[in-house]
Amino acid sequence: MTEAKNLGTAPSVQLHGVHHTARPTWKLGETVHFYRDLLGLPLVHAISAKGWGPDNHADFLHFFFDSGNGSTIAFFYYIGTERPDWLTVREHYQDRATHTAWRVRDETELLQWRQRVEAVGIALRYQIRHEVIESIYFNDPNGYPIEITWQVRPFSAADARDAQLTIDAAIELEEEGAGFCSIEPVWQRKAARIGAAPQPGGKASVYVLDVPEFAALIDVARGTEGYATTALGNGYVRIDGNPRIALRRKALGFKPAVWYGALTGGLAGRIEQFDMDALLISPEDA
Repeated sequence: MTEAKNLGTAPSVQLHGVHHTARPTWKLGETVHFYRDLLGLPLVHAISAKGWGPDNHADFLHFFFDSGNGSTIAFFYYIGTERPDWLTVREHYQDRATHTAWRVRDETELLQWRQRVEAVGIALRYQIRHEVIESIYFNDPNGYPIEITWQVRPFSAADARDAQLTIDAAIELEEEGAGFCSIEPVWQRKAARIGAAPQPGGKASVYVLDVPEFAALIDVARGTEGYATTALGNGYVRIDGNPRIALRRKALGFKPAVWYGALTGGLAGRIEQFDMDALLISPEDA
């Protein structure tokens, strides 16, 4: 990992939002029609240039659409070129990780956008509720994924602390190298650092960040015979099993995108089963 240098003398800086994102397109007319006409984003600026110096740099158009609050989405159209194979958009989760996500104010606006997308004939891929956002997804003519989302609640200081614990644990495992091939050791290491050890007696424990999207975990545990819940006073609630912890997605009312992150707060024990419907956690020594 790159070492941070001179942090004490570095100036304090701040960003003020995204000015633009940019990608190449080899479909000039279709791209303009999609963003300007179908989505209704105004075309606000275009640069036309004779290359950019090097002999192997094609002439190009660089054009911008207004995407709200001073932000734009921009494209490069390299004249006389074809898309190289290594830039082909593929239907793979790693390709789809690179996407544009626009924010709307509330659920009403999200549903209005869904109506617009479907009304103009754009194929909607899906609508998903994540932990703190709900989004619709579709593709542009180049195959680039587009997301429109509303944030259900603002991020809090508790979210920031939780994120730091998660990322610190993952970076350490990455640097250690061997055996880091699943999320389970991140959850286990994170749980060990939250600051309250699990109850003795060989019980599995789950640590839950006390926020609305995970509240059902706590509610179900409180209603399950033999389980114990303890508010730790640091933003987490610990659930101790009897001795295992068994959870069902439908009983929790979790959408899949939330279900597969249900152990984000941390885990003391080991996962025996984790599929679309059921989660079973056993004590480490069981």
